[in-house]
Amino acid sequence: MSAFSAADLKTGLSAPPSFQTTCTPDHPQKPPSIWRQNAATFTLSTMLIRAATEDDHDAVWAILEPTIRDGETYALDRDMSRENALAYWFAPDRETFVAETPDGILGTYYLRPNQAGGGNHVCNCGYMTRSDATGRGIARAMVAHSLDHARARGYRAMQFNFVISTNTRAIRLWEQHGFETLTRLPQAFLHPAAGYVDALVMFRTL
Repeated sequence: MSAFSAADLKTGLSAPPSFQTTCTPDHPQKPPSIWRQNAATFTLSTMLIRAATEDDHDAVWAILEPTIRDGETYALDRDMSRENALAYWFAPDRETFVAETPDGILGTYYLRPNQAGGGNHVCNCGYMTRSDATGRGIARAMVAHSLDHARARGYRAMQFNFVISTNTRAIRLWEQHGFETLTRLPQAFLHPAAGYVDALVMFRTL
């Protein structure tokens, strides 16, 4: 699931020590294109993607709420409460991260096993960007981070289960990062403006 659409991994996968990453040339796992991008008041070289904590709940809710209320990119109840939304985003089966800049927390994502048992070597992510920070490279940086972190966790592939077909910006981003559409689910999502639209299952190996 991804809008643009985990800290205790109980999956049997080995778990290396947690880490925090800044997108700088000193970290070779980040592509040079990320180091060069500029935004309105910061460069992505000053962005820290780190594990989220309880102290981040207010900032994360400020990101989640507009996306949930819009109802265009996630199959979540549009009247979902703050308590339930944070419980979903910070659920025990996932690792949750925030993208922090001098402008504050501008994005968040989670990483989780897509299935239990024999399917736990494939992971799933969900991403959201603050509504006033779209187009500034936040989602792109979070995707790069999530792919690196998933590999470090020992996952062999990443799957997005329900990408809304009208979310063309997200689809382009996933494709640029090597994801392919495996199948379309006809009219699987009721979009508040477009009516019944398809959802995509997207996948890439790690």
